[in-house]
Amino acid sequence: MASILDEYEDSLYRSASLPPSRAAVGIPHSGYVNARLEKETPIFNKQRIDFTPPEKINSLVVSSNQLCMSLGKDTLLRIDLGKPDEPNQVELGRKDEAKVYKMFLDHTGSHLLIALNTSECLYLNRSVQKVRALSRWKGHLIESVGWNKFLGTETNTGPILVGTAQGQIYEAEISVSEGSLFSTNPDQYFRLVYVLEEESGPVPVCCLEIERGIEGKFFIIATTQKRLFQFVGKVPEGTEHQGFSSIFAVHADYLPSFREFPATFGFSEIAFYTPKLRSNPRSFAWMMGNGVLYGTLDYSRPDSILSEERVWVYPSDIDITVNKPISIVLTQFHFLLLLPDGVKAVCTLNGQIVFQDLFLEKFGTLTRMIKDPTVQQIWIHTEKVVFRYHVQRESRDVWKMYMNMNKFDLAKEYCKDRPECLDIVLAKEAEHCFQNKRYLDSAKCYALTQNYFEEIALKFIEAKQEEALMEFLIKKLNNLKPSEKTQTTLLTTWLTELYLNWLGILEGDSSKRNLYLDTREKFRTFLGSPKNKDCLFNNRTSIYELLASHGDTEHMVYFAVIMQDYERVVAHHCQHDEYDEALSVLSRHRDEKLFYKFSPVLIQHIPKKVVDAWISMGSKLDARNLIPALVNYSQSASTQQINEAIRYMEFCVYQLEETQQAIHNYLLSLYALCRPDSLLSYLEQAGTNPNRIHYDLKYALRLCAEHGHHRACVHIYKVMELFEEAVDLALQVDVDLAKSCADLPEDDEELRKKLWLKIARHVVQEEKDVKKAMACLSSCALLKIEDVLPFFPDFVTIDHFKEAICNSLEDYNKHIEELKREMEEATQSAKRIREDIQEMRNKYGSVEPQEKCAACDFPLLNRPFYLFLCGHMFHYDCLLQAVFPNLPAYKQAKLEDLQKKLAAAGQPSKGHHRPKDADTASLGKGQQSREQIKADIDDIVAAECVYCGELMIRSIDKPFIEPQKYEEEMQSWL
Repeated sequence: MASILDEYEDSLYRSASLPPSRAAVGIPHSGYVNARLEKETPIFNKQRIDFTPPEKINSLVVSSNQLCMSLGKDTLLRIDLGKPDEPNQVELGRKDEAKVYKMFLDHTGSHLLIALNTSECLYLNRSVQKVRALSRWKGHLIESVGWNKFLGTETNTGPILVGTAQGQIYEAEISVSEGSLFSTNPDQYFRLVYVLEEESGPVPVCCLEIERGIEGKFFIIATTQKRLFQFVGKVPEGTEHQGFSSIFAVHADYLPSFREFPATFGFSEIAFYTPKLRSNPRSFAWMMGNGVLYGTLDYSRPDSILSEERVWVYPSDIDITVNKPISIVLTQFHFLLLLPDGVKAVCTLNGQIVFQDLFLEKFGTLTRMIKDPTVQQIWIHTEKVVFRYHVQRESRDVWKMYMNMNKFDLAKEYCKDRPECLDIVLAKEAEHCFQNKRYLDSAKCYALTQNYFEEIALKFIEAKQEEALMEFLIKKLNNLKPSEKTQTTLLTTWLTELYLNWLGILEGDSSKRNLYLDTREKFRTFLGSPKNKDCLFNNRTSIYELLASHGDTEHMVYFAVIMQDYERVVAHHCQHDEYDEALSVLSRHRDEKLFYKFSPVLIQHIPKKVVDAWISMGSKLDARNLIPALVNYSQSASTQQINEAIRYMEFCVYQLEETQQAIHNYLLSLYALCRPDSLLSYLEQAGTNPNRIHYDLKYALRLCAEHGHHRACVHIYKVMELFEEAVDLALQVDVDLAKSCADLPEDDEELRKKLWLKIARHVVQEEKDVKKAMACLSSCALLKIEDVLPFFPDFVTIDHFKEAICNSLEDYNKHIEELKREMEEATQSAKRIREDIQEMRNKYGSVEPQEKCAACDFPLLNRPFYLFLCGHMFHYDCLLQAVFPNLPAYKQAKLEDLQKKLAAAGQPSKGHHRPKDADTASLGKGQQSREQIKADIDDIVAAECVYCGELMIRSIDKPFIEPQKYEEEMQSWL
């Protein structure tokens, strides 16, 4: 096997050193180079245990990392392999010549049975130091024990089976407890359940094994020198503790099924492989006279669990009369035979000897080989030396064997973490499938290998297997890395060409309709694959050319949709007069740019549907970009079709509340052209505030004038505040309309009077209606009879104006009387004010001696003070301190200036002595100035009570602590 792997590695070296030109064609080959840096360790690695026994080793057993060894005549050595430095030695306490015949250790490593050559049996539990004799077992030479792995515990074995040298099978149970260890026998019972025989009569029971299958079924395997028996039966649920007597009772009258081989060397041994702890064995190997019977265990079979049986015949160098095998152990893929001079390992997959190990004579005669099922270690001992084999990476070469057996799935399973080996298996599987004409399976495997792309592709082309070639290309494409853009482009383009060729062939054959549909679906899946999206998008021009060259417009449209190339899709539908489909694509994908581009074409054929689509797009469309399409359409369409354009413009104006001037101007033009009734309502709804009107007033005026819409023009004049023009035009339409215009300039009475005079002149001179002219006088208070009289002709009699003149005189009289009344009221008001002033001069207030300042709470009379009508009293300086910060800046400046003047007026003069008369005059003048300054200060400081006046109201939102002093105040509280 090593040579096969070495040859493969050499081929890899050769592949890696190929010239660049070979790898430059098509998809480059990237072979694996697996150079071994050091020699690989063997699967079975032998280690000699550093142990020199004081006496010869008679027997050795291992289970669950517990090793028990019989030394000499009377010594038992127990070693916990987890603590090898703490061995435990137990004396058997036998004074006679009895010797240890065999030892048996259960799966937990707790129960040890010691069979003596005097047909006695001893028992030792792991937790105690004293060996107990099993009295019920006396008289039987024990050859084998079948442990109960399902009910056994560290203190109780559960029902077990015991085989003797006389062919008898007994059922027994051993139990030990702390309280009854020295007062009762550990063996609970010991009863005969069956006797095994061959042609010559009873023979030793070499091996016993108990296994449980499904649905409560138990399998018991018992071997003799030449036969392998199987006992099968069910144990009712809940009765497992009652033992296996019911299974053997079924075979009381007839022999159970067995396998027999003619040759014998006096005994046999069976080994099992269990993959995991507390699971059922998966395979077996029975060493007997003719060779080794090995296979798997199938617990679903009704009568026999042995399956896939094969016999490995002893080779010529094994003579059962001279160097017969001694022991056998089974691993996952090998069984090992212990021979007198060494060990042979045979692979169970191909029956080849893969390992041999010879032992030197100085170690002594090999006695027995056993395996610890829990840690998968193999032990061999002679009378004076112990060896241990470690099983390392046993499955390393299993993949080769499965591959050579054409079991490729198993081969791939055992080399999935070794890509170089997996590549060999895949290549072999691909070739195998190709030879057996399973081309699709071959293509799938080839796509996963590192073989040359060109060779594989040519192989399928030469075999005319286009479908398999496509499968290979698809798989290869899926396995490419994102960085391999060139290879991806090549495969994508090639696959597109192959799909189109294949679809073209199938489309013309009606008998292959289902295959055509299936292939079409695969092609569409290929085009829509997310993995290929970037490559297809970058090379969409080439794909379009391929589709066009095959005339496949259906897939061209499909591919354009996948590429989101909706412009091409819509253009295709428009070219084929499929306007509804084109609009459907636009509405589905809601791309405003495509709407702008194709709306001029679509609105010529399906205007209502196009407008509905525009409306469904809502504010996503900019109506300004659609106006060119509407203009072209409205110039060549009828009034009914123009209504669709108006409908969309109205939607923009009233629903979307568009403010763009172009939209409003275009709607105005449509109204002026087709809907004059709607024109005036639109203008009125737009209002009269020029700042809130979105159409161009000058454009609207010119448009309405061109189409003769005078009322609309009048409205626009009103908005533009050209009232004279509005009245002039309104008089051509309706006098009432002119009157409404004349009242608009409310703030300009002169203009309003002028406008009404125009109306009056028109009524008198144009309509010659005196009554209507008089009605104008009543409609406008600014007009008087004397303003209107000049417009009347000379022949008009005064009778027509009598009533108007009388009314005018009465109005004048009323106005004069109203002025007299107002003058009398003003005189009375002035008189009352003078009286109030005189009363205020004489008003006073009393202050008690104990009164205090409302601000500082100190006695009020100690310093100058103010007394307010509300009752609050303040010292002068306290009131000044409270009022000053809240005064406006200009008042603060004025107050400071007055205070300086007051201080200056109160200081005596430092000049030379003046005459007495001059001093008196100066003092009088200074005193008068001082009083005036104080009065000015009082007007500022004491204008109102600081607690009851506006100052308190204005300071309601002022914080208690000034922001600039907040941090300082907060620190003072800490």
